[in-house]
Amino acid sequence: MDGVLEVEVVQLLVSPVHRFAGRPADGPSDAPGDELVDSVRVRAGLGLVGDRYYGRPAHRDASVTLMSAENLPADIAPSADLRHTRRNVLLRGVDVDSLVGSTIVLDGAHGPVTLAVNRPARPCAWMDVTLGPGAQRALRGKGGVRCTPLSDGVLALGGATLRVVDEDGGEDTGPR
Repeated sequence: MDGVLEVEVVQLLVSPVHRFAGRPADGPSDAPGDELVDSVRVRAGLGLVGDRYYGRPAHRDASVTLMSAENLPADIAPSADLRHTRRNVLLRGVDVDSLVGSTIVLDGAHGPVTLAVNRPARPCAWMDVTLGPGAQRALRGKGGVRCTPLSDGVLALGGATLRVVDEDGGEDTGPR
């Protein structure tokens, strides 16, 4: 991806608890109130303040998850959103799955947040329970990405820009 891309932060999910634990056949646990938020504070190396993965050593390289709105399986679940997929940030206008291995800057109303896009967020069997039969298969290769926050900041709903940067923070113009 070259240059700056105009994107939209469609949804943000911050959940203090794991809702998809145990066997999918048993269903998810109850949500602790509304997990969808208008904005969230990001801490470098730690994650999203208030989220279940915040500051957990086992999840430091995957503490923030992004997903492309265009990849939600609307044909299976027309009302699909982050409460079903358990990703943190839903973006419209970018194929986040193509960014694995990149460092990106997401710059919105509250300034930039830099993220290392480490690996795919592979869909699990829970997707067939929360979204509907066939969702896990439909999301293969399109389930989003797991990231490490490299800077402090705030993510908020609304318009933003996204750019890929090199390790020094400059524009990445080389091939991927």
